[in-house]
Amino acid sequence: MTCLERDRPSMIYLHGFASSPASAKAQYLGDRLREAGITVAIPDLNQDDFSHLTLTRQLQQVQEILATASSPVTLIGSSFGGLTAAWLAEQAPTVDRLVLLAPAFQFLDHWLPRLGADQVAHWQSTGYLQVYHYTAQAHLPLHYGFITDAQTYDQRHLKRSLPTLILHGRSDEVIPLSASRAYAGDRPWVSLVELDDDHSLGKVQPQLWQAIQEFCGIPDA
Repeated sequence: MTCLERDRPSMIYLHGFASSPASAKAQYLGDRLREAGITVAIPDLNQDDFSHLTLTRQLQQVQEILATASSPVTLIGSSFGGLTAAWLAEQAPTVDRLVLLAPAFQFLDHWLPRLGADQVAHWQSTGYLQVYHYTAQAHLPLHYGFITDAQTYDQRHLKRSLPTLILHGRSDEVIPLSASRAYAGDRPWVSLVELDDDHSLGKVQPQLWQAIQEFCGIPDA
């Protein structure tokens, strides 16, 4: 089945952590999809309350959108949005295909050591950490509940077999390529494409679109 069967089902793009629907990738891919005649939703996962963001809240928000879908939906997720998409696919049978852009697999294992034990302990004791938000272009407080919520999700439980394409940069400094390699390694339904870029994948946007076109069977506009 291609993404265009069943009267061109909708796609949903999930932006990354501390980002928004205004991100460069969201705008670029949204424009390409609309030019191809595909309806795409790009929800704002910040919900005007970045400080109380959690994975669970993102899942609930997108599940409400999926509940209104009358046909299969393809999810495109970037970074933390990619992790969210993977969990949604596990929970929602409406999702029939995944495109994950530098997905944030094992992100606590990578992020918390970079913060350091002292900073993590201070975050836990005070309740909030100042995090740079790329769209707001300012540091915003993030509640420690973001961590405790994320710790309840074990990606070993992501076992649903459905067509999945991962696009990941070899020079990713945020989520190393090894995380996607490990995820794809024991899931034969996952295809991993390695690109010469960093976590932003900003240099390879045309390659992203070409790979998505091929994976989803989207003809040129």
